[in-house]
Amino acid sequence: MQETTETAAGTARITWHEAEDPRLVLALSHGAGGGIEARDLVALAAALPFHGVTVALVEQPWRVAGKKLAPAPKTLDTGWRGLWPVLARPGLPVISGGRSAGARVACRTAAGLGARAVLALSFPLHPPGKPDRSRAGELLGAGVPALVVQGGNDPFGKPSEFPAGPYELTEVAYGDHGFAVPKRAPVGQDEALAQLTGAVVKWTGSLE
Repeated sequence: MQETTETAAGTARITWHEAEDPRLVLALSHGAGGGIEARDLVALAAALPFHGVTVALVEQPWRVAGKKLAPAPKTLDTGWRGLWPVLARPGLPVISGGRSAGARVACRTAAGLGARAVLALSFPLHPPGKPDRSRAGELLGAGVPALVVQGGNDPFGKPSEFPAGPYELTEVAYGDHGFAVPKRAPVGQDEALAQLTGAVVKWTGSLE
């Protein structure tokens, strides 16, 4: 099911992948360079409903409006807060999540919105080649249980670069920022995505 909702940042669009007997809602937004067709979002939307988790894939207002560049973080946060009542409408605990820039939004807003937890996919710890410009404070300040799923070769931050903190981290070996693995890697693309979805299934199961 797909629906639109108005926010102070514009019209957002939500595509629901509903579990038959849901116990959680996992809201996932895209990054600054793509949409909800990202391989990790598609894989989670296909897998999680079979484990009692309804997945809501969120297209942020700038994307719905057809713009090519994401707005400032403050505007992204405004849009996310504005659509939260729709995400919470089923009356279930909501995990706030997203990939890349969407993960940052989830971390920044989770505590204020009353999110049950945060799922950060490909968290952009720093711009490529600029480890001194760390965004770790956003992750460390989420204020709720969090899982980071990070590609082993992510130029925005390899798993070994992440600081210790009150969150869990799962590495998808050989994956880049989009969890693509090179053809020469000893694991295939399907195996990498299975590792990602398996980690999220296990983690969401611990949030009872």
